[in-house]
Amino acid sequence: MVEERIEDGTRIAQLLASELDGREDGGFAEMALAEADPDVDPTADGAFAYAVHFERAGEDERLAAVFVHPDRVRVEFVASVERAADRASEAGLRVRPKAVDPPRTLVFVESGAAVKRVADVFEGLVGA
Repeated sequence: MVEERIEDGTRIAQLLASELDGREDGGFAEMALAEADPDVDPTADGAFAYAVHFERAGEDERLAAVFVHPDRVRVEFVASVERAADRASEAGLRVRPKAVDPPRTLVFVESGAAVKRVADVFEGLVGA
């Protein structure tokens, strides 16, 4: 059996988009992708690919933005940043706070296998 590790940022972003947009269980039904750039080219600094919004009772809140690097994805959580950091750390993902106003939590998704774990972080934020 051949095991292939997906380490292409564009492909990881596509897998994450499919995971977030394709599931209807739990809090996923209330998440939506927005401002998507289907032709995004990865950059060393990270190119904006799409935003993830949470929609409930007519309210629309931006949860995070997804940026594509050549070999990974960076998710910048803008809502529930402390909870996102805790959940991502518990999931074994690399996490870094971003000291801006308002603060953000950066989560790095470095393989296709990590997509499920970051999707669980999103679910934990909207399901709480």
